[in-house]
Amino acid sequence: MTINVHGTAIVVGERGLIFIGPSGIGKSMMAFTCLAIARRSGAFSALISDDQVFITQQDGRIVANCPPSISGLMELRGSGIVKMEHVKSAPLDLAVQLFSVPGAERLPPENECWQIGTIGRLPLVRIASSASDPLAIIGALMPAWRQETAFW
Repeated sequence: MTINVHGTAIVVGERGLIFIGPSGIGKSMMAFTCLAIARRSGAFSALISDDQVFITQQDGRIVANCPPSISGLMELRGSGIVKMEHVKSAPLDLAVQLFSVPGAERLPPENECWQIGTIGRLPLVRIASSASDPLAIIGALMPAWRQETAFW
């Protein structure tokens, strides 16, 4: 089974992240920011897929795949489409839900997860779409990840 998700998936270090949220919230730009921060710190980072992410389950892991027609392409809204270093697919470790600050809950539910149909679920963190250093926020919310690399 494959589920087509409207989102952006990337790999940072050895972790797969998928950015989800309503259209126009800034998923691509947030993912691009994470890729740039990781690169500047000397860590591996690559796009999996932007806009459409095909989600499957393989060997007990949730895996993001890119449709061939958009491989390596990322839309930076208002700026254009750019070619990015990319991988065809990678396991996912975390879902990042973007939200706009006005009207947002102060504290989200603890141990929140994102259910992906019948494929499975991923731990979920919420990050304001206006955040300037999303990797620092992920590191604060996922302390075990901080020990892996300096950019968390």
